[in-house]
Amino acid sequence: MTRDIIHFDEIDEHGPQEYHGTFTIDVSELDREEVSNLAPVEAEARVEVGNLTGEYVADGTVKFTADFDCSRCLDPYPFAATSTFHVRFRPRSEVTEENEEVEITQPEELDVEFYSERSVPLRDLAIEQVQLSIPMKPLCNENCLGLCPECGKNRNKEQCACAPAADERWGALADIRDQLAKKINN
Repeated sequence: MTRDIIHFDEIDEHGPQEYHGTFTIDVSELDREEVSNLAPVEAEARVEVGNLTGEYVADGTVKFTADFDCSRCLDPYPFAATSTFHVRFRPRSEVTEENEEVEITQPEELDVEFYSERSVPLRDLAIEQVQLSIPMKPLCNENCLGLCPECGKNRNKEQCACAPAADERWGALADIRDQLAKKINN
């Protein structure tokens, strides 16, 4: 039986609860163009009452596989991840505005989410963990050569005849090198 909605009232009444589900998440929900395909995402969590009034603590795991497009060569490659999470749910203060910024002062506050409803979809936690697991610049491998900036060929698969482009940012260092060479030769 799938239990994919975390109900805080259920935890108050019966103690710690286990939740799990498998979710089909469209890549458009991730808002990351590097993800070209996402298989069903498995999530499980154990949720219990926390130490503060109205606080609940969720510990769980999210597993997924996906196809990412390499940031250098643009070829798709498979990616698999298992992400663990520890989240504290605390009631949203009625005094604060929903869009008001709150300063984080303690490291343990990084894992706090605020709720106004007494239930939280496990699917939302799964999407968040998938997003956090996506590398900022996905690479098919660490030594990917990428595309040639001149002709566009994938340099991992074929060599091109283009001359390597000089990086203008190093021009000032080339001038210094030339000046040092003159001093040494004089």
